[in-house]
Amino acid sequence: MRKGFTRRPQGDEPATRGKNYITPSGLQRLQDEHRFLLTRERPAVTKVVAWAASNGDRSENADYQYGKRRLRQIDGRIRFLTKRIEAAEVVDPESPRAGQAAARAFFGATVRYANAAGTERVVSIVGTDEVDLNRNHISWVSPLGRALMKSAAGDRVALQAPRGTEYLIVLEVRYERISVEPFREPLGAEAPAKGSSDDANRPDED
Repeated sequence: MRKGFTRRPQGDEPATRGKNYITPSGLQRLQDEHRFLLTRERPAVTKVVAWAASNGDRSENADYQYGKRRLRQIDGRIRFLTKRIEAAEVVDPESPRAGQAAARAFFGATVRYANAAGTERVVSIVGTDEVDLNRNHISWVSPLGRALMKSAAGDRVALQAPRGTEYLIVLEVRYERISVEPFREPLGAEAPAKGSSDDANRPDED
């Protein structure tokens, strides 16, 4: 361990909050959801709304009201995903690194550290759209991510926690593939399942 060094996150870090740093698999998940909503879910809901509108008074038509509300939700999500994808700065953790870039924790690093009690934990530093605490994926702008950023094995870093400052010892920094949970079509989606026909899922017109 390198003694006498405690790294504290600087007040102006990170300086590039406008950029959406993301791993390749994280970007793929956003693109898959965007594609699903735009090409399958929205057209399916639009079809349901058109069918419901043909059934009479729209003000008392629950199917129509729900469909219109669902369309607004879908459009809002599509706009959000579009902005996140356009702002994406892809960083591949598996890209070759040398020198300080390989030894220190930056975006995409997997870090093993210990707290004052000696309890060890391993986390991967990812984008804000990829946070998954079940997989120990933390945001690069989170308090822990900021504390670990630019640290190297042997460093003592200060984590600004709600209950006070906590000191952590960085044990290992490595770069490897980070597996992000892929996008899965939500239960109850209006879009027909892949491989099924539109006719089988079209609202009855009787």
